[in-house]
Amino acid sequence: MTTAASDSTKKSLREHAYDELRTRIVGLDLPPGTRLVERDLAAELEVSRIPLREAMQRLQQDGLVVMVPRQGAIVAPFTVDDVRDLFDVREGLEVLAARLAAERATPEGLDSLATQLDIARTATARDDKPAIAAANAGFHTIIVDLAANPLLEGILRPLEARTQWLFHLTKDRDPGVQCREHEELLAAIAAHDPDRAAESAFHHVHSGRATSLAMAAEWSASDLDPIQLTKTRRR
Repeated sequence: MTTAASDSTKKSLREHAYDELRTRIVGLDLPPGTRLVERDLAAELEVSRIPLREAMQRLQQDGLVVMVPRQGAIVAPFTVDDVRDLFDVREGLEVLAARLAAERATPEGLDSLATQLDIARTATARDDKPAIAAANAGFHTIIVDLAANPLLEGILRPLEARTQWLFHLTKDRDPGVQCREHEELLAAIAAHDPDRAAESAFHHVHSGRATSLAMAAEWSASDLDPIQLTKTRRR
């Protein structure tokens, strides 16, 4: 095997391990506090330890994994402070994304956003909470795409996993309310009304803050010791 082919295979295995673990963490198949045993995961994912370690490092950069001395990798806790910090950022940057989307959205982009909202409606009608969380996260991702600002996208993309993770952790929020707020946001963007879109986006993000913080207070009261776990966490 040539060096180029070997590097490509290594990258493919690393991406496979990263994508699979990210999906499991965000979807709560691996909940906060779960110990990630390298040997077991390498066998399960059918990769060697080198690409697995590289995937773990990337997940650590995403804030999804922490390295604890003498324990190894653990799925990171999601504390009340983490939720508050995330909402602080979302209330600023997602409002900007909505404003830009209203200015720049193409007909094709609006169709994609409407289709994503239909997916969320269908999931809501079925009361499929994991599907609702995934669909709502996808709706926000498309708005960032419609903003057509590479710098803003570069800032928000690293937060995407944590936002999706939050949506799954707070999947007991009223999905009907979220759908109605997304409908208003879509209408504002489709009307190419930046002020209305920004106002709708702020209201939507802000309305979820109190509920999410209350839920975070409950799950943070578990047996996890977030202070100990986050000593080596990158913030």
